[in-house]
Amino acid sequence: MRQLQLEELGRIGEEAFKSLPKIPLVVALDNVRSGHNVGAVFRTADAFRIESVVLGGYTPCPPEPEIQKTALGATETVQWRQAEDLGAVLLAYKEKGYTIWAAEQTDEPVLLHRSPFDADARHVLVLGNEVRGVSPEILALCDSAIEIPQEGTKHSLNVSVAAGILMWEFYKQLS
Repeated sequence: MRQLQLEELGRIGEEAFKSLPKIPLVVALDNVRSGHNVGAVFRTADAFRIESVVLGGYTPCPPEPEIQKTALGATETVQWRQAEDLGAVLLAYKEKGYTIWAAEQTDEPVLLHRSPFDADARHVLVLGNEVRGVSPEILALCDSAIEIPQEGTKHSLNVSVAAGILMWEFYKQLS
């Protein structure tokens, strides 16, 4: 076995990527602090052709160096917007028929491995702050909470790791 070289991977260019159909999923970040986490979300969103990313509250925005370092150019391919009032943006998505999912541990979660996402619907996945999670105001706007089952001693995952796991599951079911 040999490792493939970059030119052998057959990757498309930025313009071709932008014209491809996207997975009907918007990823919204609710006051995520770390530019490295934001950059990782962008890079994963590019990998799975996610519709767009919304940077809510005080989440840092490109071209912040930490984001650029981790995103490796994905901020140029993934559609994104800043939203100081994430709640208003989520309400607008709801009015357009999107289902709003919070990645959060709640008293009524849908476990990821038992979550049939409607492939004919459009979805928003909200990921919260690294310490406090999804804010109560934003959680109240969500249709449901989705939880990644964990069996270890820790009760949470890094937001960029959780984002990758969740985006992969949406990608598998919606593509």
